[in-house]
Amino acid sequence: MKRMSVKAYARKHKLSIYNVIKMARTGALESETVEEEGKEVLYILVDEEKEQEVEKEILPHNPPKSLKEENALLKAEIQRLKQELEKCRKGR
Repeated sequence: MKRMSVKAYARKHKLSIYNVIKMARTGALESETVEEEGKEVLYILVDEEKEQEVEKEILPHNPPKSLKEENALLKAEIQRLKQELEKCRKGR
């Protein structure tokens, strides 16, 4: 197994550092905490078999084919979020 810093792992998989730490805390990723220079540092343990499973979860299954499709998906998501926001406002 190879060790990677949280920042390097996040950069490799194009994730935020927060999401990587969250995945490590929930057990989705194997990790270890090491004390270096008086600070606790979180390292991700990289195993090739586990990496393939994690990559399947991270990467979108059907990425949009064009910018027009992606734009349409984003507009639909915005509409859904606006409706959800209105429901929350009415619930007060």
